[in-house]
Amino acid sequence: MSGDSNVRPVIIKRKKVVSGDGHHGGAWKVAYADFVTAMMAFFMLMWLLNATTEKQRKGIADYFSPTIAMARVSGGGSGALGGDSVFAENTLPRMGTGATSLKAQPQNAAKGSYTAGEAEEKAAEDEVFEIVEEMLMGRGGESMVADELLEHIVTRVTDEGLVVELYETENARLFERDSRPTQLLKDLSRIIVEASYMVTNSIAVEGHTSAYPIVMAENPSWDVSSQRAAMFRELVITSGLSSERVRRVTSYADREPIRKNHMDIRNNRIEVVFLRE
Repeated sequence: MSGDSNVRPVIIKRKKVVSGDGHHGGAWKVAYADFVTAMMAFFMLMWLLNATTEKQRKGIADYFSPTIAMARVSGGGSGALGGDSVFAENTLPRMGTGATSLKAQPQNAAKGSYTAGEAEEKAAEDEVFEIVEEMLMGRGGESMVADELLEHIVTRVTDEGLVVELYETENARLFERDSRPTQLLKDLSRIIVEASYMVTNSIAVEGHTSAYPIVMAENPSWDVSSQRAAMFRELVITSGLSSERVRRVTSYADREPIRKNHMDIRNNRIEVVFLRE
């Protein structure tokens, strides 16, 4: 018994080794950073969709779309299953959907594509539109528009053509309450006709209104914008514009406001578009 009591017990100590100091490494940090970045991009996208108009979103999309072929590669046909590529020779990337490009080739009419020749024509038209803009806005040093009228004109060049926006303010209205044109609008119509002599493009007239209070039983914005667009068409024709050049007259009611406040009077406007040929 005494001999057995002198034997020391055997103790086995097992040490558990945990990598990363118990925090499972740093991989979770990378994943979390990717998640936060994705969420930030998502909220930025939601903000842009809410804070911009349809035309502004189209402009942003066009900004990120290449306008020239990036490389010359061989092969590829002209059909969907024939290897058609945006990088193929003499083929430009598609712009939008539903044949939004003007004068597309017959086989690509539903796709809305520009050919190289049409792209050159578009660039040439842009130069002509810039000349008209300079004459209207006085960017070349001298304007054909008086200062009191100049504050009612905004111009911009889009894929559709040169847009001349005529808008009213609190102190200067374009129409009376019965949609009869004011003297201001009559003067602006003569300016549009004078500018039309510089180009041969067809013209579109668009009527826009600010929103009416929702407490009204019926929304008159469609009828009002339609009457105003038709009235302006008569004005420009009376001022000397050929009726053959007016391709369309459209009313948009309060559906395309340019101010966040849909009831802002700045949304009351007439847009004249010198359409691309």
